[in-house]
Amino acid sequence: MCDFVIVGSGSAGSVVAERLSASGRHSVLVLEAGGSDRRFFVQMPLGYGKTFFDPRVNWNYRAEPDPGLAGNADHWPRGRILGGSSSINAMVWIRGHSSDFDEWRDAGNAGWGYDDVLPIFKKIEDNEAGEDAFRGRGGPIHVTDLTRHVHPLTRSYLAAGRELGLPINPDFNGEAQEGIGIYQITTRDGRRMSAARAFLRPAMKRPNLRVETNALATRILFEGSRAIGVEYLKNGRRQEVRAGREVIVAGGSVNSPQLLQLSGIGPADHLHALGIEVRQDSRHVGRNLQDHQGINYTFKAREKTLNQLLRPWWGKMLAGSRYLLMRDGPLAMSMNQGGGFFRTRPDLDRPNMQLYFQAFSTVLPRPGERPILSPDPWPGFSIGLSNCRPTSRGEIMIRSADPTEHPKIVVNAFSTDHDVEEMLEAVKFLRRLAGTEAMRGLIAEEVLPGPFVRDDDALIEDFRRRSGTVYHPVSTCRMGPDPSTSVVSPRLKVHGIEALRVIDASIFPSVVGGNTNAAAIMTGWKGAEMVLEGLG
Repeated sequence: MCDFVIVGSGSAGSVVAERLSASGRHSVLVLEAGGSDRRFFVQMPLGYGKTFFDPRVNWNYRAEPDPGLAGNADHWPRGRILGGSSSINAMVWIRGHSSDFDEWRDAGNAGWGYDDVLPIFKKIEDNEAGEDAFRGRGGPIHVTDLTRHVHPLTRSYLAAGRELGLPINPDFNGEAQEGIGIYQITTRDGRRMSAARAFLRPAMKRPNLRVETNALATRILFEGSRAIGVEYLKNGRRQEVRAGREVIVAGGSVNSPQLLQLSGIGPADHLHALGIEVRQDSRHVGRNLQDHQGINYTFKAREKTLNQLLRPWWGKMLAGSRYLLMRDGPLAMSMNQGGGFFRTRPDLDRPNMQLYFQAFSTVLPRPGERPILSPDPWPGFSIGLSNCRPTSRGEIMIRSADPTEHPKIVVNAFSTDHDVEEMLEAVKFLRRLAGTEAMRGLIAEEVLPGPFVRDDDALIEDFRRRSGTVYHPVSTCRMGPDPSTSVVSPRLKVHGIEALRVIDASIFPSVVGGNTNAAAIMTGWKGAEMVLEGLG
């Protein structure tokens, strides 16, 4: 028996565990399906190329073949490890547009507006760029300013954006999001700053916090309509743990709806068909799936790129030695060095597309590995983008009552005219960016999609065929005041169930414009505050 059982040690779960155990008054157990984060390629920032398919740290989900992606079945990496996906992600620190959170509030979620969450973001951060009205210092998450470290080609990319009218933006989390600039990333001293490193590891020194790794939650236990514990599988044996106060589900946008459905909370007809006793008919569990879709345009360069350093054996040795000795160089960074946000139409009131600049190219993949550490044999670079607020909706549903079977992930990418039309305008913008004076002299040729892909139909066919997730799934247990349209209340309590909350990115009412990890960590902090407030 303990006060709180937390399922999942990811971006939100690690924060919840730290916050609830901080006073020393409450006993906390964390159940994590994966193992330790103390792995070299987890700690080395660019090592996520090695963890992209690694079953030791990665759930390795696969979405269903998607007509909107030309029938492709997308690979969905999700962290199965202490720190969750914050231990295997690209580390870009973007909160989202301020209006995203105001929309959450205006949908009936009191306390979730931008003015409410900004102080939390500031408390979370230890921003190397310094403290101001928008940035924080002294918090658990160290945010690194890459300005002095980026590849020289990144400067040409910034100049190209200026030519097209985008302002230089020194901080996408500052007063305005729109513009072009250099990303901030979550690293410290050349090592990944995951939620586990920032929050969970320090909290694990406390006697009132226990973490069980390799413990797969199989169902939530109930007395009537009250959650009283969790059943889990460890070393091939089913075990149970009781929660005296609350069960907190923090498995993320795939695992949280999966566990609720396995426990009888979900669409009644679907659960009945699988022979699962219905505890609460909640038809939105697993539905309203939203995710950003992205694509790269890749170019052969006339100047050296990171390909020439990271491709040959001697370059790998040089970069590796520099990293081991000094904890810097390209292995201490993200592949995304430059970034930006822009509008595909001038009448839009905020950016609807996100940019990524990578000073290397990976047209020729290696089996079983995201080829970040083995780029192409020629000098190349990529400019990518992803949509900020797609209107397409998918779902995540269990296939059976077996908790070890991966759920069915249906994305429905580009299933609305809105998403297709704005992506078409966006890829045309990429071509204009490559055609600027700052860039065109650096380009020997366009490799992907290639110069013969010109008209609208060909461009649409290309981005359907080559686009894919940028790993930001949200909203599968979305928050709202009305149980008929949401899964959890604005206090993150599961509608119709006592002593059960969901606290992770699955509760987002809608996807934020930008990377989702920062907002997931903020959700963990705010959710823990709500739990503690409820204790009086």
